[in-house]
Amino acid sequence: MPDYPGLKDNGEGRQMNAESKIVPEWGEATKLVRGGLNRSPHGETSEALYLNSGFVYPDAETAAARFAGDDDGYVYARYGNPTVTMFEERLALLDGAEACYATASGMSAVYGALTAQLKAGDHIVASRALFGSCHQIVMNILPRFGITSELVDGADLDAWRKAIRPGTVCVFLETPSNPTLEVLDLAAVSEIAHAAGAKVVVDNVFATSILQKPFELGADVVIYSGTKHIDGQGRCLGGAIVSSKQFKEDNLKPLLRHMGPSISPFNAWVLLKGLETLGLRVRAQSHAAHQIADRLQSLPGVTSVLYPHLDSHPQVELCRRQMSLGGTMVTFTVDGGRKRAFDILRRLQLVDISNNLGDAKSLITHPASTTHRAIGEEARERVGIGEGMLRLSVGLEEPNDLIADLTQAISSGV
Repeated sequence: MPDYPGLKDNGEGRQMNAESKIVPEWGEATKLVRGGLNRSPHGETSEALYLNSGFVYPDAETAAARFAGDDDGYVYARYGNPTVTMFEERLALLDGAEACYATASGMSAVYGALTAQLKAGDHIVASRALFGSCHQIVMNILPRFGITSELVDGADLDAWRKAIRPGTVCVFLETPSNPTLEVLDLAAVSEIAHAAGAKVVVDNVFATSILQKPFELGADVVIYSGTKHIDGQGRCLGGAIVSSKQFKEDNLKPLLRHMGPSISPFNAWVLLKGLETLGLRVRAQSHAAHQIADRLQSLPGVTSVLYPHLDSHPQVELCRRQMSLGGTMVTFTVDGGRKRAFDILRRLQLVDISNNLGDAKSLITHPASTTHRAIGEEARERVGIGEGMLRLSVGLEEPNDLIADLTQAISSGV
């Protein structure tokens, strides 16, 4: 095999890029561009996209060793793939974690992270303010398998203390929550959970690892929907579970390799490239979201505006301590209920109606009739999701253009 600059032999006659080594001392921007990079002998600039489903072996002994777990080489795309590995290593490096397991979607990451550690007879406690599908998993799907579940007011630390008991294996929460942007005290909840021997699983989709570092605050497992900010351009599905190496090896691999919620190499490549600009996009979108949230407060007919870094947010001190910026999401409520909310959506000319979020294009949805429809009216009322509530995902357009569009849509007819 010829020598290529910057490459080294990995002991198997295959040359690997020295940059594939994880360097925790790198700055965040460098991690987002260089983390996990593993060039082939061709020395490509962009990360290689490996679209194969299987792998060949130099001899039968190597094949046997890989199936026995004595050789770290690849076996089958459902188990791993070089492109997927680069994405996993880059995201783990960004989060300051040991390992990552990429999945086909954010919800497969949620389900996998929970079921990988739960069995019949176990108990899980979750915050009440959950995304609709997460609510379904915790309250309807896990109990089918003999797992008891309980919801608590996530901001009430005494509620966590009372709910967590012997047999509580893990707690699950999202912060900020979808769509009410409730912010939970990760350090305090982690301390309570760990005192009882429970692991802390955090959905960090809204904040992203750019604005909030759950592992630094005590989390054991962090979940992402790569479909959102990591891709950030509406192109593909993907998810990720970030954890310790032990949790990945002992819990995730034995389950997910056989269940098969595998991310495609192409989607992993898209997410890998999305990470390169994640910091730039999320910070720009967050600054715009703060500006828009502030303007919404003064519009007629807007009864409340929720944004983590606004002075009016009920947990603003915690928000500013836990998140470097307020995030890309703004939730506001208008008077007149569903009819008025739908009228506003109809009048928007720039902002698109969509249940997705974290996109370069600004998107807006009516949670009560879309993302949280299935949890029922009573559950929505308990977490404050009313018929006049709208959830805005702020994109990369000029903030003044977005403000003008929202202003004309909200003010018309008032």
